Amino acid sequence: MGKADSGDIDADLPSGISPLRISITSGPREIRRRDRDSRIGSSKVNFLEDSLRAEDNDKGDTSARTKGARKPQTTFKGPLLDVSPAEELSFGSGETEKKCLIILSNVTKNQVAFKVRTTAPDKYRVKPSSSCCEPGASVDIVVSLHGGSQASPQDRFLIMAAEMDNAGSQELAQFWKEVPKTKIMEHRLRCHVLESVKPTVSPLRDSPVDTGTSGQQELNTMLMRMMACNSRLEQKLNTCLWVQKVLIGLVLVLVVLNLLCLYLLGTGQRPS
Repeated sequence: MGKADSGDIDADLPSGISPLRISITSGPREIRRRDRDSRIGSSKVNFLEDSLRAEDNDKGDTSARTKGARKPQTTFKGPLLDVSPAEELSFGSGETEKKCLIILSNVTKNQVAFKVRTTAPDKYRVKPSSSCCEPGASVDIVVSLHGGSQASPQDRFLIMAAEMDNAGSQELAQFWKEVPKTKIMEHRLRCHVLESVKPTVSPLRDSPVDTGTSGQQELNTMLMRMMACNSRLEQKLNTCLWVQKVLIGLVLVLVVLNLLCLYLLGTGQRPS
């Protein structure tokens, strides 16, 4: 009887009892909903943090990869990509001259696929050698000499680019197999070898030892030149003395002949 009365009371008085019952029944659901929302919010925060961390890692990897690379100074304006440098990559023998940077800038409204080839793949490392460039974005490509390899003026680099109409719908390998050659942009870069700069001789005043050695060498050189000049003068003087003696002898012979002629003339004119 009590149970029926309580059921009747619940049915007859919903306005007085329903708030309490609703709060009691909806309390666990509300707690579960709030807990689910908090988990979703925390997962979103974690996802955002992971994305930012991945972007920071990518930027760090790019900056570390391009560190020490020679920056391009000229730009080639192409129909799909702007290529920097425009004509050549410069390499040298120094540690800071073994890396060069190629910057590709997408000037189209679509994604552009590119790849870089070289005539000497064993000597150079190209990173990345094949990828995609988003519209209006730029890609840094690092070209570095591998190991103890030396650059050569005969080395060449070929940059190939093609516009991707359906971005992300196919892999790059398959894309390059199917793209028509008429839609491929090609740009070639030659290799320029920098001459090693020889260290200049330090001034004489920099080191007392160098000053003494260099000064003595200069004095020895001057002394040798003076001795050679003196020897030539002596030879000329001896030649002059010999010519002078010959001339004196000839003069004496002429004088004797003149005297002899006068004597003969004098004796021939005397009466017998």
